[in-house]
Amino acid sequence: MRTIFLSLAIVAALFAGCQKSGSGSFSTDGPVTDSASYALGFNVGQNFRNGMLENGLLGLIDREAFVRAFVAALDSQACQLTEPQLQSQMMALQLRQQTARNKAFEGVRAEGEAFLAENAKKEGVQTTATGLQYKVVKAGNGPKPTIKDKVKVHYHGTLIDGTVFDSSIDRGEPVEFQVTGVIPGWTEALQLMPVGSKWTLWIPAQLAYGENSPGDEIPPYSTLVFDVELLGIPK
Repeated sequence: MRTIFLSLAIVAALFAGCQKSGSGSFSTDGPVTDSASYALGFNVGQNFRNGMLENGLLGLIDREAFVRAFVAALDSQACQLTEPQLQSQMMALQLRQQTARNKAFEGVRAEGEAFLAENAKKEGVQTTATGLQYKVVKAGNGPKPTIKDKVKVHYHGTLIDGTVFDSSIDRGEPVEFQVTGVIPGWTEALQLMPVGSKWTLWIPAQLAYGENSPGDEIPPYSTLVFDVELLGIPK
C-alpha cells in the first residue's frame, strides 16, 4: 500500500506541473507544447493505472480531491485535516482496499473451498488438521525430512482448473530448498513424506499464498495442486 501511495504522489506531481500558476485547474486537452514531458507523463500514467488496478485502488479515490490536496502541500498551504484525521483516513482507505479486494476474489476462495470439500471424499485422499490434503501416489522407504533439512524435489504445480504455473518436471531439472523456505502447505507435507515418495498435494489458500499473489499466474486466495516427488535430503 505504501508503494501505491508513493506512486499517487508522483502522478499528482505531474498533474501539478501541468497547472497554470494561480489558475487552480488543468486540462488533458489542447496541443502538446513539450513532447518529452508529455511522453513521460503518459508513460507514468499507464504504469500508475496498472498499479492501481493490480491493487484494487482505481475506483476508491476521488482524483480531484487528491490532486487538490497534493498541490496544496506543494504550495505549503494548511491541511484541512488534523494529523489524527490524516492517519485515520489513510487507515480507512486501506480497509476499503482490502474489502474491495476480498470481494473481487471471493469467487476464487469459494471455488477452492468447494473443490477441497469434494476432493476430500475421494478414495485415497487424506486431510490433515490444518486442511492440507494429500494422496500417496508412490510410497517411499527413506527417511523423512525434519524442519532443519534441505530437500531435493521434482514438482508440477497447477491451479484447480489445471492451469500450470510452475514445474521443475517441465524444466527437466529438480530443485533444492530448505523445508522452511516454501509455503506452509509444502513445509507440512515434506515432513510427512519419506524419501522416494510421490504425492499429490492439494493446498488450501491459507496454507499457500492467502490473500497475496506471487505473480499473475496465481490469483489471491487460490487453492494449489502439486505433484511432488521427494528425491533426497542433501547434506
